[in-house]
Amino acid sequence: MHQKGHIGASLLVYAPFGFVLAALASMELAFIGAAAVGSMAMVPDLDMRIPLIKHRGITHTVWFALVVGAAFGLVGAVLGVQESIVGGVLFGFLAFGFGTLTIVSHLLADALTPMGIKPFSPVRDTKYTLDLFKAANPIANYALLGLGGAVVAVAVVAGGAVPL
Repeated sequence: MHQKGHIGASLLVYAPFGFVLAALASMELAFIGAAAVGSMAMVPDLDMRIPLIKHRGITHTVWFALVVGAAFGLVGAVLGVQESIVGGVLFGFLAFGFGTLTIVSHLLADALTPMGIKPFSPVRDTKYTLDLFKAANPIANYALLGLGGAVVAVAVVAGGAVPL
């Protein structure tokens, strides 16, 4: 997938979390979360700019998703602990989920293409692909972007309407 498709996939995966965030905190915070997830949608493709790193290699694995999640979790815990220990733990877990989720959404979108992904490499080199459309397919990329945007908007607005 290309950037638009990856942003759409990240919004689709984020939508249930956006609903919960809107219901428990605020719609504004949920939309900020959606923008943050969308802005990180292309992180795994930074491998195309780093010499000696193969495209759809290590940055397209669950291990990379966990490392990114751990980095975000650590930052979240440090920021949250300024309020309280419970705040540090809670914010750390939320930040871990955010970082991991963003990378996993990228992997899911790439699994839709013929090239597929090997998400458990180097432990297991099984290739996963649904082979639905080529990464450069503009219709597929725009459709995924539109679907992700619509689903996250509905989820956040619905979450904001839940009386607590």
